[in-house]
Amino acid sequence: AVDRAAERSRGKYLLLLNSDARLEPDALERAVQWMEANPQCGVAGAQLRNEDGSPQNSIANFPNLWTELGNKALLRRLFPERFPGKERPTDRPRTVDSVIGAFFLTRADLWKRLRGMDEGFFFFLEETDFCYRARQAGFLVHHLPDVHVWHGKGRSAASAPAEARIEYWRSRYRYFALHAPRGEEICLRIALPLRLVCELAGDLLLFPFFRGQPRYRERMKTRWALLRWHLAGKPDRMGLPRD
Repeated sequence: AVDRAAERSRGKYLLLLNSDARLEPDALERAVQWMEANPQCGVAGAQLRNEDGSPQNSIANFPNLWTELGNKALLRRLFPERFPGKERPTDRPRTVDSVIGAFFLTRADLWKRLRGMDEGFFFFLEETDFCYRARQAGFLVHHLPDVHVWHGKGRSAASAPAEARIEYWRSRYRYFALHAPRGEEICLRIALPLRLVCELAGDLLLFPFFRGQPRYRERMKTRWALLRWHLAGKPDRMGLPRD
């Protein structure tokens, strides 16, 4: 849908803004001013905030085996320069791998050059893939901490958490197939399902103790849905509806 809208746009910049995002009055002006002053910047992202004003993660690293098989929050705390996040906020713009797509400002000419978003990504990592290709084309991606955007994080997927999780796994596999070394892709395709099986085994052991807790039951339901998706051969019909 974004690609279709971009085809009809006539502006110098394109802003992708989630339906559950709300801008501070000067947010867009600040972001455009940054782009005007920094022609090497191909994509700019904002500091996303929860409704209570607390920060959300607004920066995304390019996926690798560390991020996908490890604990992202722990990585951000132990290696903040390599894995920046909300744990150590910054007060000045910084170059990053990728930004979260709830607020995603890019140049229209770069969009056309990269032919927009890769439509093989349906719901997750499409902005990360775009940022990767922008970096490959010689542009930078910047996080702008003085551009504030309130974001209802997770609302789009809240009504179908298991299906949304399937889409996230599907996007991870696609990203690694496109951009990771072949050895890392194979490792991911083996390690992720193995970890899933181990997690389900742990769920079964804990079931007598936690079966009355809705959060535990929802997590277990999501993991079983992921296992069924893998056993079925990762079909497109499983996951979020495409209509």
